[in-house]
Amino acid sequence: MVVEVNEQNFAEIKSSNLPVLLDIGATWCGPCKALAPIVEEIANEYEGKALVCKVDADESPAITSEFRVRGVPTVVFLKNGAAVDKTVGLVAKETLTEKLNALL
Repeated sequence: MVVEVNEQNFAEIKSSNLPVLLDIGATWCGPCKALAPIVEEIANEYEGKALVCKVDADESPAITSEFRVRGVPTVVFLKNGAAVDKTVGLVAKETLTEKLNALL
């Protein structure tokens, strides 16, 4: 299950002991819409092993600013609350799972 993240619940997500995949996108963004089913698949496959989260860049400017997001979609990988990797643009599922596996 993909967890919806905003500025109110982000501290809780960052404090997770699990690695976090943070999909930062926007409702008006075509590539973000194309990435959504891939992120959903990853969420189902990594349930209990990682947190897979979605952030609306327009509704959570503090989060986008924290990770210096300049374009969407941006996927940020967190371990112990710190950003350890990032992809920008529409990328293959394999790219995302490879980066997530490195954090497990």
